[in-house]
Amino acid sequence: MAFAMKLGARQVEVTACPYISEEAKGQLSEASAAPIRKVTIGTGDNAFSLGDETVLFRHEKTIVHPGVFGVVIDDTAGTDEIAAKAKKTQDTEFERIEQELRPRVVAIRAASGDAGTFAAAVSKAAESTDLPLVLISDDPEVIKAGLEVVKGNRPLIHGATAANAEAMAAIAKEADVPLAVRGETLEELAEVSEKVTAAGVKDIVLAPMAKSASETLKDLVYIRRAALKQKFKPLGFPVITIPGEGTDDANLEFTLAGIHLMKYGGIILLNDIDPARVLPLLVLQQNIYTDPQKPMQMSQGIYPIGEPGQDSPVMITTNFSLTYFIVSGEIEASRVPTWLLVMDVEGLSVLTAWAAGKFVPEKIAEFINKSEIMDKVGHKDLILPGYVAQISGELDEELADWTVIVGPREAGDVPPFLKAKTA
Repeated sequence: MAFAMKLGARQVEVTACPYISEEAKGQLSEASAAPIRKVTIGTGDNAFSLGDETVLFRHEKTIVHPGVFGVVIDDTAGTDEIAAKAKKTQDTEFERIEQELRPRVVAIRAASGDAGTFAAAVSKAAESTDLPLVLISDDPEVIKAGLEVVKGNRPLIHGATAANAEAMAAIAKEADVPLAVRGETLEELAEVSEKVTAAGVKDIVLAPMAKSASETLKDLVYIRRAALKQKFKPLGFPVITIPGEGTDDANLEFTLAGIHLMKYGGIILLNDIDPARVLPLLVLQQNIYTDPQKPMQMSQGIYPIGEPGQDSPVMITTNFSLTYFIVSGEIEASRVPTWLLVMDVEGLSVLTAWAAGKFVPEKIAEFINKSEIMDKVGHKDLILPGYVAQISGELDEELADWTVIVGPREAGDVPPFLKAKTA
C-alpha cells in the first residue's frame, strides 16, 4: 500500500518493484506516466530531457524540465561558418547563482534540399560540437543521409508531416531516435502525431507551424492545456519552435524566443547565438524554471567584492540569491572593496530567516567564528543588516571581541554608508 501510494504520487517508478510482472509493469508505467511524455535527446553528459510535465504553472507543483535554447544553421552556409556557429554555441556559457547557463542544442536545416550537402553540414557540425543535434528536413532521403552521420548520438529528426509521416516514422523507429512532427493546424498536428505513434514511434516532439506570433502563442497554450486538462494523448509531447522563421528582425526573434520559453517551448532554436542577447534569455529560463519550493540560494562563505584587504569593511547577509545580488550590487556601486559574509539560512531573506530562528545571534556568532574571516582582516568590526538591528546587543555578547555595527535598512543606502565609514 505504501508503495502504491508513492507510485500514485509519482514519487517512485514502478520499475522499483521487484515482484511485478512485465505486463503489469507496462500497464502501470503507462497509467502513471506524466500527461506530457518525457523525451531525451542526445547521449552522454550533454543529453537533455524534455516533457514529463504535470502542471500548467510552477506554483501548482514543479516544472521539471526547462526549455532549452539552441542555434539553427542552414546547410548552405559555408563549412567555416557552420563550424564556427556550432563551436560558438557550445562555448557560450555563463555562471549565475552557482548554476551554469548555456545553449544546449545545434540544429542543421536542409535549405539546399540536397542529401550530400546536408550530410556534409551535419558532419561538420558534429565535428565542431558535442551538443545534441536536430536534423531538419521534410525529405526522408535527406534525413537518412544526415542521420547516417550521427545516428549513434540520438539526434532529433525534424520533421514528419501529413505527406511523409509513414516514411519519417520508419526512419525514426529503425534508428531509435526521437521524431518531430509538423502540422499547419493543431488538428493536423494531432493527426500526424497519431500516425507516427501508430507506426511505433513513442518519442515525439511537436512542431506547430502557425503563421503569426499570436497564432503560435495560442497553439503553444492550447497544446499544453489539451495534454494536461483534457488528457489528449496526440498532443501530450514537448514542443520545438523556431521564433526567427519568417523575420529578419533579431529583436523580434529574441522577444518571441522569450515568449515561447514562458509558454511551454521545449526547444527554442535561434538564428544566431549572440551572448549579449542569449544571456537575458538564459536568465529568464533560470528564473522561470526555478522550483518555488526550493529558493535559489548562494553557497555559504566569504565573498570578496572588489579587491578587499586587511582594513576593508566586513558585512553579513543571508544566502537568499536575490538578497545577495542586491547587496553585492550596491557594494560594487559604492566602489568600496568589502568582505561580504553570506550565511546559509536555507535560502531565506534577512527578515524571514530571523523570524524563522535561522539568522539569530548564536548562529551568526557560530558562523563568524568558523568562517576564517580573521585570516583576511585586521579588525573586528561587523556590519549587521539594519532590519535586524534588534539583535545587535545579543550579538555583541555572543561575539565578545567584535564590534557590531548596525548597517542600513535598505540596500540603496549601502553605498553612502560604506563611503562614510571608510572616509
